[in-house]
Amino acid sequence: MAGLRIEGYVIVSADGMLANADRVMPDELKFEGDKQFFSAALDRADLIVHGRNSHEDQPNSPKRRRLILTSKIPALAPEPSNPNATLWNPAGASFEAACARAGVSSGMVAIIGGPDVFAMFMDRYDTFWLSQAPLVRIPDGTPCFPGVPRHSPQDVLAAHGLKAGDTQILDAAAGVIVTPWRRSG
Repeated sequence: MAGLRIEGYVIVSADGMLANADRVMPDELKFEGDKQFFSAALDRADLIVHGRNSHEDQPNSPKRRRLILTSKIPALAPEPSNPNATLWNPAGASFEAACARAGVSSGMVAIIGGPDVFAMFMDRYDTFWLSQAPLVRIPDGTPCFPGVPRHSPQDVLAAHGLKAGDTQILDAAAGVIVTPWRRSG
């Protein structure tokens, strides 16, 4: 949809993991500076897209309009426990149809994971915000993107036409940074 700006958001460990082997983000990957950055971005988003295992668990979370990917429905359905959420099966409905069902035709769409959800939008991101915690390692963790750790998250983003912008420090003591990766042209 021409009126939508697609942005991705993730924090990863030094080895490119976004969660442990149980698909849960460990406390070692949670930093106040990144939480504030992420929360502010989601407050600006017109729509949030994520899978069943991803969520932001913030005070404003229930107020945010969202698409939750699932294969348990044929196409689109309301989320029974959240009036601001729409369940979406990409095998049965297009992203455009899901956005229309959620009532969003313009503005910023925040993609917040997991790995398969990030992969679906690789060639559509306007900006991908890659936060990194270089002092954290998650052995046998869940990679942020398909192809990681064989390739770095940065290599995956670059392979999809995104270029790194200026890095911002989110937590100086822990070395946590965020880098915007933007589509050129």
